[in-house]
Amino acid sequence: MTIGFILNGEDVVVRTEADTRLIDILRGNFGLLGSKAGCILGICGSCSVIFNGAVAQSCLIPAFKIRSSEIVTIEGFIQNDEYQDIMIGFSRAAVVSCGFCDTGKILTTEALLSRNSRPGREEILAAFSGIRCRCTDPESLAAGVMEAAEIRRRRLYGRTS
Repeated sequence: MTIGFILNGEDVVVRTEADTRLIDILRGNFGLLGSKAGCILGICGSCSVIFNGAVAQSCLIPAFKIRSSEIVTIEGFIQNDEYQDIMIGFSRAAVVSCGFCDTGKILTTEALLSRNSRPGREEILAAFSGIRCRCTDPESLAAGVMEAAEIRRRRLYGRTS
């Protein structure tokens, strides 16, 4: 089947089987290796993408579901100012990075901050319930997201309180 969709802001077309997983399309057809095929069960978060505005596990999305959708991978996201906001916030809060779950942590933070510019601790922890991160304690992660939110508000709106 031939499937058209938007990938990192560009219209693309791929020819594949209907049940091919999105993670395999991203890696095999487009050479996008930032999303990793970790557990292949949708529980680790290493294959995270932003799918139509929400974080999704690309190992669980069959090709037929991506028709006419918009997908942002970590490779597309790192080109935005929002990525820098998150990285600075994580750095200031000493969020540890092992490389395995980074994509999930970064894209989950982006999806959360795009919905709520001032998320609270409980909302942050709930947003990360789908990411199996063993390298960062939840409190540091929550602090990193709150710091990134503050950095973004300052960049967008100037001095905030």
